[in-house]
Amino acid sequence: MTTLVTGAAGFIGFHVSQRLLARGEPVIGLDNFNDYYSVQLKRDRIAKLGKEHGNSFHMVEADFADDGVLREGLERLDFDRIVHLGAQAGVRYSIENPYAYARSNLLGHLNLLEIARARRSSHLVYASSSSVYGGNETLPFRVEDRVDHPLSLYAATKKSDELMSETYAHLYRLPQTGLRFFTVYGPWGRPDMAMWLFVKAIYAGEPINVFGEGNMRRDFTYIDDIVTGVVAALDNPPPDDGGEKAGGSKAPHRLYNIGNHKSEELSRMIELIEEACGRKAQKRLMPMQPGDVRETYADISAIERDLGFTPATTIDVGIPRFVDWYRSYHGI
Repeated sequence: MTTLVTGAAGFIGFHVSQRLLARGEPVIGLDNFNDYYSVQLKRDRIAKLGKEHGNSFHMVEADFADDGVLREGLERLDFDRIVHLGAQAGVRYSIENPYAYARSNLLGHLNLLEIARARRSSHLVYASSSSVYGGNETLPFRVEDRVDHPLSLYAATKKSDELMSETYAHLYRLPQTGLRFFTVYGPWGRPDMAMWLFVKAIYAGEPINVFGEGNMRRDFTYIDDIVTGVVAALDNPPPDDGGEKAGGSKAPHRLYNIGNHKSEELSRMIELIEEACGRKAQKRLMPMQPGDVRETYADISAIERDLGFTPATTIDVGIPRFVDWYRSYHGI
């Protein structure tokens, strides 16, 4: 059973592709290798997949926001399931370049829905985000909560993706699962994320910018746990039985939080990074950034109930693993 994975050169897409390939399942990867962050890192991820899995992995370089290019790139390829992880990521960058988000996250998502509809895909799993909870103050965040007050355009596009998916599930009975990711980290991670930036600055002897005056909390989720949740969701498409699903839909469409179910202080993350690096950080306290939220905390009861998902990696274990990988990748 072949799976199309969009954003295969990205952090989560790379790891999901690796897990599926390790199970002996062919993967078609799709990515446009944009320069939002290091293109070389993306190329290195894809090279690793090709080296370890040979012909079981096929890469298509194309922009899924361009309908014609997308259809041409996939025209002669057979696949059934789709894991749509490609997107323009980043809360702060959405303030600088809003059109990139409208194009990739809105038009791109619609294009993948149309591909899935035309091919009668058995399941489309797609990436949403904890950012959809926006200004919600009740913790932990539950998939049953209303998410009508996004604090960034990025969050607004992800909520819009959920609404488009609900429409396609209703009109075309297309089975779909939307996954609200909570602060994913780990080896082969993204250079724009705080953990990478902190480690890079510490080894360079430069100060780190600690936003929110250090009084922020995040539900840090290790990449291996995220991938376990994605694959469990992929293997269990929602039934079209008229029953209410996680997130409230009666169509074949479910929404899940994937988090560590533990909100950690930013200061604790920094302490663990310092221990793993063997160096102290020079902290520069900064105010909250536009679009940021003070705290995230995932209620994962729905995905625990339906798929048996239980995160297994604490930040005490995961952060040293990330630092070890970072040192190896950069030859430190």
